[in-house]
Amino acid sequence: MTATDADVIVVGGGPGGAATAYYLARSGLDVLLLEKSSYPREKVCGDGLTPRSVKALLQMGIDTSEEAGWIRNNGLRVIGGGMRLELPWPELASYPDYGLVRPRADLDEVVVRQAQKAGARLQELTNVTGPVLDETGRVVGVEAKVGPDKQPTTYRAPLVVAADGVSGRLALGLGVRKRDDRPMGVAVRRYYTSPRHDDDYLESWVELWDRSDGGNGRLLPGYGWIFGVGDGTSNVGLGILNSSGAFRNVDYRKLLSSWLDGLPGEWGFTEDNATGPVRGGGLPMGFNRKPHYTRGLLLVGDAGGTVNPFNGEGIAYAMESGEMAADVAMTALSRPAGLGRERTLQSYPKALESAYGGYYRLGGAFVKAIGHPSVMKLITRHGLPHPVLMKFALKVMANLTDPHGGDAMDRIINGLTRVTPAA
Repeated sequence: MTATDADVIVVGGGPGGAATAYYLARSGLDVLLLEKSSYPREKVCGDGLTPRSVKALLQMGIDTSEEAGWIRNNGLRVIGGGMRLELPWPELASYPDYGLVRPRADLDEVVVRQAQKAGARLQELTNVTGPVLDETGRVVGVEAKVGPDKQPTTYRAPLVVAADGVSGRLALGLGVRKRDDRPMGVAVRRYYTSPRHDDDYLESWVELWDRSDGGNGRLLPGYGWIFGVGDGTSNVGLGILNSSGAFRNVDYRKLLSSWLDGLPGEWGFTEDNATGPVRGGGLPMGFNRKPHYTRGLLLVGDAGGTVNPFNGEGIAYAMESGEMAADVAMTALSRPAGLGRERTLQSYPKALESAYGGYYRLGGAFVKAIGHPSVMKLITRHGLPHPVLMKFALKVMANLTDPHGGDAMDRIINGLTRVTPAA
């Protein structure tokens, strides 16, 4: 086996790709993880992790203590409709009772180094440009441009995992395009020096008004966030969903600036306190790219549109889908090439549908509903004053329930996701 060959090639060194590589390498497979940039590297994200993401990190054996640089939070603070409500993370048997904050520039490197410790071979500055196909049209490797001089290189493996993000270049190379009938979001964020850097709650502002027309403005489907990073700065940003007619016409950077202008000046979210530029990116939601397996290629994380439509969370689902892909790949490669291996690989999309299909369909319906300003107003004005209802909403939107047993809320939520068609 040469240096350019492996049992599995994983393309993309974000949390999804790194988790996939970790679980594959831990099983004894030779894994080549290809990353187009070098660490540490920037990534557009709110940096806030729910208990679901924390669990994914813990399962990889990652130290999430404060001594290791992580900032813990106790729950979600929701602001809107003249209300301010603090919702602690639910106490569940299946998940930790705390969340975390860590800049993505740090987090991604922590996760990828854990994959390296497990035995994955990381190669940075490797920009994968497309799949390599055999005579039957099956993926047997990737083409890449390597290093500062962009040296053309071919890498070969029996299986390839695409964890290459929202662009989905590998999937596009096989004709797998995004689905326009699934939700899509856009997020923008910026870091500011702020006295709120050590807040022990994630903060969500659920009223975003676009007043660019000079009138009373439009209430947009989405939310703003303020997450204390603990290093003297806060990550401040907003996300908008495509269920509104304003989606394509909003100047997101201008909207962020307008929202920040309305916040208390003592929080420090001003141009003078900004530590870097405004950055933005897409949020592919609700399985907006399918199939998740085709011709030797498995899609993980944003490449397969696994972002949660309810809250825009992507890290947990990237890491969980990576673990599922690794489990299927391990079993498949234990069988000789042929129909038996192919049957095993075809089980990966089924595993994703079983885990998230019904829940994401509910999320899609939610996204369509809040695309109507009247529904958003109803939620903010009449939902927030009811703490029990908001506790239920937190469990739904963060996808935090005990799958077996649990309280009445868990049973209702789990029942809804089971009976909702996943297709």
